[in-house]
Amino acid sequence: MTLPSPTITRWPAPVITKAPAPNLLRWTGFGGAVLLTAGAWAMSARAGAIPMGVAIAGVGLVVVAWVMLGRTRPDVSWLRRTLAYWCAPLVVAPPLFSADVFSYLAQGEVAARGLDPNVVSPAAALSGDVLQRVGVYWRDTPSPYGPLFGTVERAIANVTGGDPVVGIVLYRLVAVLGLLLVVWAVPRLAAIAGTDERVALWMGVLNPLVLWHLIGGVHNDALMLGLMLAGTVIALHALRDARWWQFTAGVVLIALGAQVKLPALAALAVVGTALARRLGGGLARFVAAGFGMVAVAGVVSALTSLAGGSGFGWVQALGTPSKIASWMAPTNWPGFLTGAVFGPESGQAMISAGRVAGLVLILCGIVVVLSRQLRGGIGEVTALGMMMSVIVVLGPVVQPWYLLWAVLPLAAAGLWRTRTAAAVAVFALLVPPLAGNFAGRVPELVTGYALGIALVAGAYLLLRRARVTVAQS
Repeated sequence: MTLPSPTITRWPAPVITKAPAPNLLRWTGFGGAVLLTAGAWAMSARAGAIPMGVAIAGVGLVVVAWVMLGRTRPDVSWLRRTLAYWCAPLVVAPPLFSADVFSYLAQGEVAARGLDPNVVSPAAALSGDVLQRVGVYWRDTPSPYGPLFGTVERAIANVTGGDPVVGIVLYRLVAVLGLLLVVWAVPRLAAIAGTDERVALWMGVLNPLVLWHLIGGVHNDALMLGLMLAGTVIALHALRDARWWQFTAGVVLIALGAQVKLPALAALAVVGTALARRLGGGLARFVAAGFGMVAVAGVVSALTSLAGGSGFGWVQALGTPSKIASWMAPTNWPGFLTGAVFGPESGQAMISAGRVAGLVLILCGIVVVLSRQLRGGIGEVTALGMMMSVIVVLGPVVQPWYLLWAVLPLAAAGLWRTRTAAAVAVFALLVPPLAGNFAGRVPELVTGYALGIALVAGAYLLLRRARVTVAQS
């Protein structure tokens, strides 16, 4: 009698790599955040190459620790604790990488005086220190933000009585609350997309751009992204079980995110398309779902505008950011080149033409992405990441923190991981850790970068020697 051959189950072999132990990287990043904070406070007291070098070394250490951490696979709770450690020093730092929070303070003062900050610029209503702290580009321009954030600005101005220190603390608290929503939402979006939650948290939430600009820079993008992503999670989960009140709550959260910054509307398009697929698909259901999303967005916009008392002046201020010719925006590059060759008038005309072309390409890209989602070719989280990528790359203005609009959903979708991580690392090192204009500080910057690079290079060599074997599942 012949016995049957035993069945052998072959498990995939683990991927073996060498990297520093995760706890060592955690404390390296924490040390970098401490150095950045200490250097920033020293720079606020006095200019100099040494404080600049310390801050730049801190930036480099966090980036190095983050990149190396990508080769390990710590669990979700470990990553969340590490995020808390890395954020803690930055919570008590002065404003970093941007002076936008001083614009928020000034716009809140305008609103507290009974004026509409979407119509009246800081320079037209204010004077003294509160105006001088605003970046020179934004003193004569009204607020470009939605009515929900305008309400936050006025509330903070009323509570603080114009105290800038307390105001910055409260704005940072708003940013932390937004980040908590992001931390809650990103792993759940990864679960919806069927990707690794650990990778999504590492690339999407723990990355240096989140630390620099949502916490250090106190940008209102934290609130916008938190509301947008949390609303998307709630709406997509509710669709699966036809829980329509919960679905409506998710849509309202997304619409509230758009009342901070308008790009959050992209998530409404994704959720509306998911609703059309849930109802059976087809163009008619897609159009009906789209009208539903527009109706909810319109109602939320009207309620927040009226409840906030600022009216609808924010609609005419939506183009305010594009008044600055952003050198990071690819659509402006042909105009810069033309201006250098043929003069500023030709350059400005080409910039205007490039922006129109960018808008057309954005609309075409959105149509392509939504049509693929409607047919089931891509998932909802992937669609959101693709749409946000198109909006960021082809928009009239690109700032380093704008990348987070795309990075967070891309991380959750597991899309373009290597390229996204490389872009994050580059942009994390691109802007000096100064709040505001760094013109006239070139010698200080050059010396500071030389010192910072030397310190980071030494730390990197030490980390390389501390490698351990790590098995990745």
